[in-house]
Amino acid sequence: MTDEWRGWREAAEAALYGDAGFYRSSEGPAGHFRTSVHASPLFATAVARLLVRTARELDVDEVDLVDVGAGRGELLTGVLAALPAEGADGLLVRACAVERAARPDGLDPRIEWCAEPPQHTCGLLFANEWLDNVPTEVAETDADGVDRYVLVRVSDGAERLGEPVTGADARWLRRWWPSDGPGRRAEIGRPRDEAWARAVSTLDGGLAVAVDYAHAYGERPPFGTLTGFRSGREVRPVPDGSCDLTSHVALDSCAAAGAPGGPDGGTGPSTPPRPEVLTQREALRRLGIDGGRPPLSLATTDPAGYVRALAAAGEAAELTARGGLGDFGWLTQRVDRSDHAHRGRPGRRTARTGREPVG
Repeated sequence: MTDEWRGWREAAEAALYGDAGFYRSSEGPAGHFRTSVHASPLFATAVARLLVRTARELDVDEVDLVDVGAGRGELLTGVLAALPAEGADGLLVRACAVERAARPDGLDPRIEWCAEPPQHTCGLLFANEWLDNVPTEVAETDADGVDRYVLVRVSDGAERLGEPVTGADARWLRRWWPSDGPGRRAEIGRPRDEAWARAVSTLDGGLAVAVDYAHAYGERPPFGTLTGFRSGREVRPVPDGSCDLTSHVALDSCAAAGAPGGPDGGTGPSTPPRPEVLTQREALRRLGIDGGRPPLSLATTDPAGYVRALAAAGEAAELTARGGLGDFGWLTQRVDRSDHAHRGRPGRRTARTGREPVG
């Protein structure tokens, strides 16, 4: 690393994904911060239920599960383990982890490891805390009311203002995060919009879900959200590869970019439903994860079962808590199946769950 000044997008890209980047380390993100996947196996159970529901809606007995930003494959491992208990009898699951880091040792051989989402999938594409790590430029409004790029010094995270924001970045700011005065900051989410639209485009049919820290138009934080994490603690963001660099996601902007026809796509009887943004609390409750305590009567009839149910209720409460994981945003987008038949990809490993299909 040198002391040269760079835009935050370039600096963060190298710091996170370069040869010596944070996400290339052997310990992976789980060594530095805790996501819903690590908080409780109930999260993987909910994703398993969503996968089964998606397969039923598609009326298929072979379904793709693509985990974008897969870490070390923890979510896919949990989903494959949960599927037999979630009514997935006879369902063939093609599981693919999308991650820039190398495949970890000992990962379930049924899980394919890819650097990019595979094309022509049919099923569930799930991106948990991926978009917040897609690097963006940072803008700040100067004393004259001009939005300027923020430059950062790689060695220590010091900042200064650079050139005025122009072109597509300026258009994004005007539409999605307009400044209300000098000193205001914003993360320019255009690269995330584009990354999400590309990911959604790989689906021939099914459901795409992005789960992340989020904010919406009219409620953007005035000074941005860029921060760092190291060893479980929030730290000053320094793009030297020593910490995670993350900022909250404008999921409403991503939703518009990934919608049928893009941000300006029309609606009508033949148009797929527009994307929906929910809180994690709402989304998990729809999937049967609500944090409700088991009835006290169970303690008398089945004491061991009561203890297990009470523990599960505590985990569910953490996943759905206000002011915590429950406030995460879930962007859900349905993709109609293409008219042509789904094209399988030879050589993909398949996880069979439940009984053998008949016939």
